[in-house]
Parts: sequence; structure tokens; C-alpha cells
Amino acid sequence: MTTGRETSGLVAFTGDWDTQVVATSVHAGHDLRPEIAAAMVLDEDVRLREEDPHTDVIAAAVDSRALTARSRFEVDLNRPREEAVYREPDDCWGLDVWADGTLADDLTAGSLAVYDEFYARLGERLDAVAARGPFVLLDVHSYNHRRDGADADPEPAEDNPVVNVGTGTLDSDRFGRLLDDFMETLSKQHVGGEPLDVRENVKFQGRAVSWFVHDRYPGVGCCLALEFKKTFMDEWTAEVDHDRLAETVRALGATVPVLEQALARLR
Repeated sequence: MTTGRETSGLVAFTGDWDTQVVATSVHAGHDLRPEIAAAMVLDEDVRLREEDPHTDVIAAAVDSRALTARSRFEVDLNRPREEAVYREPDDCWGLDVWADGTLADDLTAGSLAVYDEFYARLGERLDAVAARGPFVLLDVHSYNHRRDGADADPEPAEDNPVVNVGTGTLDSDRFGRLLDDFMETLSKQHVGGEPLDVRENVKFQGRAVSWFVHDRYPGVGCCLALEFKKTFMDEWTAEVDHDRLAETVRALGATVPVLEQALARLR
């Protein structure tokens, strides 16, 4: 049994990985290697706005999880390897990131080594989980919905669910009932005095973490890519609504026993 916290300096594994429901929060980090920080001209507040702060807190609704401290602007662990390092503005919302206009090849290679280590270590953990039977990985992210500015109206709610569940590569024949149970349970949870608006594949369908799980563990691994709209914080000032964040954690936690029951039916 693996308990407590194990870390390589790149990825930390917390909790008891003898469970079949696990989580990741690969965009929660803000740290940079010193040489990456020296090459970067992007303002820190802009970088923070495009990262997923506090998604590690939301992921803590699940005991067994993989946490990363590195910023997505060093390496984006939820993109395919060939797109994982932002080298040009077109790679990252048109932002000018690097002092030289692009990132040097040697620095890119160092960031890709981070990418490779993360997936190697995650695979080692998930291999042991998969050996016991079907499992669910909740891949926790957040997204901005006020891109027109701090004083502008938020984007329309009809196009921006509070929780977007990405299932683009999910085996729906195998895991469809599990997905239905998860979404029904989560949508019954109240955050900010209202039931959660939970919808599937409206904004995002899941990317590299989902692809990794579904390709490596067909019929066994189920990845649900969760994008929480940043209603638990102000995406421009980074101020956190701690009550709403805590309610979000509790809401996600309510789905864990439901997922465990659904997995038991699949064994």
C-alpha cells in the first residue's frame, strides 16, 4: 500500500493508490525552472490567469491523486507531446512569452523531458491500479469565462457550463452508465446556493491525459476531463471565494462513492 506523499520534485503522489478512483490536476502549477523563468517575458499575472490555480484543491476531493507544481507555460501536460511546449504566440492565446520571440531548442528539450517523466511516473501508478480492474481518473481543470475584460460581462451561461465534462475519447458502451451516474450526482450538488450546471463536451472534450488513459487501458481506464468554470475565483484579480471553492470540493467528493459503485458493477 502506498500512502502519504511521494514526490520526485516534478510530480507528487498523495493519498492511498489502492483505490480505483484517482485524480490529476496537471495545470495547477505555477513554478518554472530557473532557465525558463529567465527566458520568459510574460507578466506573471497574465500567466496566472491562464493557469488553473486551485484545481489541486478541487482534486483533493479524491484521496489518491497526482499533483504537479510546474506551470503549463513550461510544459503543458495536457497537450500531445509535439504541442506541449508553447514556442510561438499562436500556441498560447496569442501571448508573447519569450524574450527572443521563441524558445531555444535546448530549453524545449528540457521541458519535454519533464513531460516524459510525468507520463512515465503516472503510467507506473496507473498500471498497478488497472491491474486490479476498471478505474476512473478525474482530470481536474478550470477555464476562464470573462475574457473580454475585468469589467465586461461574463460569457453567456448557455455556452459555458459550471462544469464541463469532457468525454471525447470515452468508451461510451463500456462506461456510459458510469458517466450518467456521475453527471446526475454532480448536477444535484449545490454550489453558491444553486444546483451545478453540469454538461458534456460543450467547451472541451479532454486532451492528452484522457488520451493517455484511454489508449493505454482500453476498456479498463475511464478518464473524465473536468473543466470547472472559474466561478470560485476572480480570474482577473485571482481573489478566491473560499466558501464557494470548499463547496466545489464537497460537490466533487459526493461523486466518489457513486463512481466506486459504478466500477464495482463493471468488474
